[in-house]
Amino acid sequence: MFVFPRHLSRRDFLHRVGGGLGALAMGTFGAGRVAAAPEPRAPAIDPLNPYRARPTHFRARAKSVIFLYMVGGPSQIDLFDYKPELAGLDGQPVPGSIRRAVEATRFANVFHGCEDRIMASPYQWRQHGQSGMWLSELCPHLARHVDDLCFIHSLQADSNNHGPASYQMHTGDVRAGKASLGSWVTYGLGSENEDLPGYVMLFDAGPLGGAANYGNGFLPASFQPTRLRDTGTPVLDLLPPPEFAGGQRASLDLLRNLNLRHRESRTGATELDARIASYELAYRMQAAALEVGDVDTEPASLRQSYGLQSGEARLAAFGRKCLLARRLVERGVRFVQLYDMPDKDGWDAHAKLTENHTPRARWTDQPVAALLEDLKQRGLLDETLVIWASEFGRTPMVQGDRGRQHNAAGFTVWMAGGGVQPGRLGATDAIGLMAVENAHPFRDLHATILAALGFDHEALAYQVNGRLERLTGVANLAEVIPGVLA
Repeated sequence: MFVFPRHLSRRDFLHRVGGGLGALAMGTFGAGRVAAAPEPRAPAIDPLNPYRARPTHFRARAKSVIFLYMVGGPSQIDLFDYKPELAGLDGQPVPGSIRRAVEATRFANVFHGCEDRIMASPYQWRQHGQSGMWLSELCPHLARHVDDLCFIHSLQADSNNHGPASYQMHTGDVRAGKASLGSWVTYGLGSENEDLPGYVMLFDAGPLGGAANYGNGFLPASFQPTRLRDTGTPVLDLLPPPEFAGGQRASLDLLRNLNLRHRESRTGATELDARIASYELAYRMQAAALEVGDVDTEPASLRQSYGLQSGEARLAAFGRKCLLARRLVERGVRFVQLYDMPDKDGWDAHAKLTENHTPRARWTDQPVAALLEDLKQRGLLDETLVIWASEFGRTPMVQGDRGRQHNAAGFTVWMAGGGVQPGRLGATDAIGLMAVENAHPFRDLHATILAALGFDHEALAYQVNGRLERLTGVANLAEVIPGVLA
């Protein structure tokens, strides 16, 4: 029985009861939202055999990923995002309506560091394929495959600086320390080849921001990447000296037994588990890695299509990486991260755009087109998700000596294979500055990639200090990009 306190007025009583009812309503509302969210499901992982293949949440369209990362920010309006209005506006200020629209958003800083003067694309554009997709003259080889590509012209990043934007593209967060996309994929899927790593990187120089882009973060150490070289021995010091080769298996068995005994009183020591597993993987890789790295066994005509015999060192180097990526996914490797950064600048064309973009497009266009053709001819494209992306794009405004500034407000990525529906999604404004139609943050791209691989991005989670971590962040914030997956 409720007893009305004598010291409370009627107004105080109604105020307290009303607040309680409000709290009750909010609690009910919150419970409904939590109940509607998918149940996070951590995959069952054998710590001593972490790459064993695991089931997905639903039917997967893709079995593996090749991520082509163009370091530094290629200019979308000089490659894929055709803006004929730029020619008529060349040398003029940004139209007032567009400037006001951008300045009213979180992307107002996109105007910093560049002139209020538009620079038209210096490249010619043509339509290609049955779709009539527009591509610039920088992409003559890729143009032959345009009907297999899904262009997303409306990606946005949270940072206009290389490091944070690159972290976000790789890990979902602008801060270093989170787990990378490749680590999440191998954590969820495992691998179809236990004699090779599940997650492989190929690069001459890594991305801006360093190893925090591609590391395993808080995920178990088994899901960190392995770097393979595209020339020579794929992994340095993989083979023992001849005088020790005969006793190698016995030595590894002894080491394994000692490590397992040490492990008995240290449950949950994921780094120790990863070390035990890595010894066994390294032993099995001695034959498998040497075989997969021997690209010279491929037909001469195929190597020529990738540019390996072009006589241009940087084209040949990127071509070898693309060919090696195909050989890896063909053998069951889940995730291959391939970086195009032969020098410290990448595509970061703050000045002399043509001197930067023209050779870089030449070094990458032919190998990427050959990769798509090779995958398609072998029946692998349907089960391999190919992604071409960078940390951001570039502005239509000029910077310095005919260069372009960073642009996180609207830029292009493309995807192919792995259940992707070819076409064109989203749009930037008339000058290619900001996404104005179906804008999507990186977390939506990540949700789409995971969906292609058979994962509910809300359910794929890992508990860190009592908190559920996801590639796509807090629950109910990300969505699969509509129209990408068939």
